[in-house]
Amino acid sequence: MLGEAAREAWVARPLFTVGPGECLGIVGESGSGKSMTCRSILGLVPRPGAIIDGSIRWRGQELVGASERRLRRIRGGEIGMIFQDPASALNPVYTIGSQIVETIVAHTDQGRAAARATAVELLSRVGIPSPRERANAYPHQLSGGMRQRAMIALAISCNPSLILADEPTTNLDVTIQDQILHLLADLRAEQEMAMILVSHDLGVVSQTADRVAVMYAGHIIEQASTRELFVRGRHPYTRGLIRALPSLQAGRERDRLVPIEGQPPELDRFPAGCPFQPRCASQRDECAQVDMALAQVGVDHLSACPFEPDARGGVRNGRS
Repeated sequence: MLGEAAREAWVARPLFTVGPGECLGIVGESGSGKSMTCRSILGLVPRPGAIIDGSIRWRGQELVGASERRLRRIRGGEIGMIFQDPASALNPVYTIGSQIVETIVAHTDQGRAAARATAVELLSRVGIPSPRERANAYPHQLSGGMRQRAMIALAISCNPSLILADEPTTNLDVTIQDQILHLLADLRAEQEMAMILVSHDLGVVSQTADRVAVMYAGHIIEQASTRELFVRGRHPYTRGLIRALPSLQAGRERDRLVPIEGQPPELDRFPAGCPFQPRCASQRDECAQVDMALAQVGVDHLSACPFEPDARGGVRNGRS
């Protein structure tokens, strides 16, 4: 449960927003809540999970508590989602082309013939060879990389205003990764399409996102512009993630990687206050009183840690 101070701060300031043409990257360890955050936007939280509090606003309308009929109009039409596992997201008993056609017909004025031509064009655009033939294939007849690209084609088929990209380059080689990221960047530029990009790859996020939100144990613990976050990360967890990145700069000996010790907490056994404190090298008694409210620590820079970082990567008392 949120403390009163955290609740008041949340009401006054959304945890995150994303505007037309903007890309918000969400990073964090497995199980931190990244994928569930995306699923919550579309009302796709798997049972027995449920949204019990909070607000999700889309074009001025509240989505928390919206009818299933309203959410179905939004899913695939106004908001597209690239799921992390296309093998489970794609229907195994329908061809790839028919699934794209059904989505286009449901959300646009195109007839089936035009939708079929659009589906083939989309498969070609995401780099699938022989797209006309592949449109007639079932998901199990495609490789993992092709299924992922077909999932992306399905997500962008109705020119959505927002794409939720949950690890969109998983299982793709680096050449196809680059093609897909450039494709998504082109769509953002051409259509002012917003994107929320979930990724474990900080390199992908640093090159793609305009802003980055860092998640830990279900909390957004820091948010800033991409450059600001990578240069002046404030939260000890963020700084730990950045220190764990290898340096491959030309002419410079690679720094020794510094792992983050320990494991994330069990979701039913959170420590009091900041959930990162058991793993934090700068943990102190006051950490048990931290309410996890995001506070301003710089221009367009928010952090949930009330202690100022020192030059060694630790923290000192007080916010700036």
